[in-house]
Amino acid sequence: MDDKLVIKDIEFKSRLWVGTGKYKDFAETKSAIEASGADVVTVAVRRVNIFDRKSENLFDYIDPKKYKILPNTAGCFTVEDAIRYSRLAREAGISDLIKLEVIGDEKTLFPDTCGLLKATEILAKEGFIVLPYTNDDPVMALRLVGAGASAVMPLAAPIGSGLGIRNPYNIKIILEQAKVPVIVDAGVGTASDVAIAMELGCDAVLLNTAIAGSKNPIAMAGAMKHAVIAGRMAYKAGRISRKLYATASSPIEGML
Repeated sequence: MDDKLVIKDIEFKSRLWVGTGKYKDFAETKSAIEASGADVVTVAVRRVNIFDRKSENLFDYIDPKKYKILPNTAGCFTVEDAIRYSRLAREAGISDLIKLEVIGDEKTLFPDTCGLLKATEILAKEGFIVLPYTNDDPVMALRLVGAGASAVMPLAAPIGSGLGIRNPYNIKIILEQAKVPVIVDAGVGTASDVAIAMELGCDAVLLNTAIAGSKNPIAMAGAMKHAVIAGRMAYKAGRISRKLYATASSPIEGML
């Protein structure tokens, strides 16, 4: 593909972004990421050992020089925690990029959108490249952009549910209105879900459980890689319009 995903002058090679949780070990994590073709790897600052270089570390397997490391604030239920872990990632020299999560409910893991908006505004003013994980709400997406978000990351479905895109119409409205990259995040279950997101016009898809929780993570990572490519190509090619009745695929002129 000759079109590149660019966020705040940062160019990304792949439109598939992947997480690092739920694998059986770091070796499987590395193999799955390699099979995915992703160049963006998101890491939970609060949950993953990325600072202690004296013990086994994710960065022993994932080379920060090869991949763009996207710290995330998974597990943060307050604005204060989300901001603290974002700053910690920056101070550790990981990245100015931050996948911002402020969780509002422990059971559903739906975002606290009020807190998310506040944290986005604060971090954007501090020079972070903020990518907030949010609901599939077009109004909130616009407010996040207004608060300084460099992209928006609406959920397809609840985190880890594997339900796929539950409301493609809202995603489409976000795509039309947001005027920043839109990255579907959470709820993807299989390759067809990824292809649908890309065919809608989404700029990228971020996923973790769909690969790590599958029976064969390495094979699933490869399937997701091809789904992103196929979906993006289909979107760029332009699908035919839907029609109620059949249309002959061969011309009838000159037929006996």
